[in-house]
Amino acid sequence: MSRHDEQHDAPVAHVARKRFGQNFLHDPGILRRIVELVAPRPGQRLVEIGPGQGALTLPLLRAAGSLTAIELDRDLIEPLKAKAAGLGELEVISADALTVDFGALAQGAKIRLVGNLPYNISTPILFHCLEHAGAIDDMHFMLQKEVVERMAAPPGSKTYGRLSVMLQLRCTVEPLLRVPPGAFRPAPKVDSAVVRLVPLPSAQLPDVGHDALDRVVRAAFGQRRKTLSNALSGLLDAAAIEAAGVDPRARAEQLAPHAFVALAQRLSGASPPPT
Repeated sequence: MSRHDEQHDAPVAHVARKRFGQNFLHDPGILRRIVELVAPRPGQRLVEIGPGQGALTLPLLRAAGSLTAIELDRDLIEPLKAKAAGLGELEVISADALTVDFGALAQGAKIRLVGNLPYNISTPILFHCLEHAGAIDDMHFMLQKEVVERMAAPPGSKTYGRLSVMLQLRCTVEPLLRVPPGAFRPAPKVDSAVVRLVPLPSAQLPDVGHDALDRVVRAAFGQRRKTLSNALSGLLDAAAIEAAGVDPRARAEQLAPHAFVALAQRLSGASPPPT
């Protein structure tokens, strides 16, 4: 995981680069626990975003026998390959994860994603993964704890927002493990957490286009203190909101994710399915 892994036997210390959001995980207990949570098995297609210095890559590779790693920092690639020699089949793709087509990488199978995501681009990576959710079996990510709380937040909570809705409509979200700053070098200023995302089967996915859903959710939470009739005034009038089975006087944080689907269906001209 990039931002996450320092081996005690590294011959030359790699200086973490702030522009890549690097904090290397070194705590052996945390590393063991993450591997247990991922529970890799031979034959599975594991893809790690940001392997860094290989602290997580190597035990995953030992367990699965093969692994594809996506690493942006080219200085880390050859040392990683050297450490992995003899442990299994390691493929390293030198690229920004935001440019990787995970569907093409899956080659008709399902991949399992693992990664310690840089804080500065964690949300864009999550949305990028959602675009390829059909090719993904599950995802285990290390993120800022605050982000994980937002991902799993229920309606009515202060942290419930666009990220919560868009993820929960596509995946089950399960926070797994809190990770303190001292588990990293250099130590970040915030706590981290590991979360598991499991894409929902196609039959459970929203029956509406992504663009309409995104427009509604963005507008609703863009002015979250306003009632929906005000926040969505440029998209839907009060009658259309009510026709979707939603109270126009409600606020965005009060709505369950499926209510946004009904609103998006109204926006796109479709009728919401019967309840």
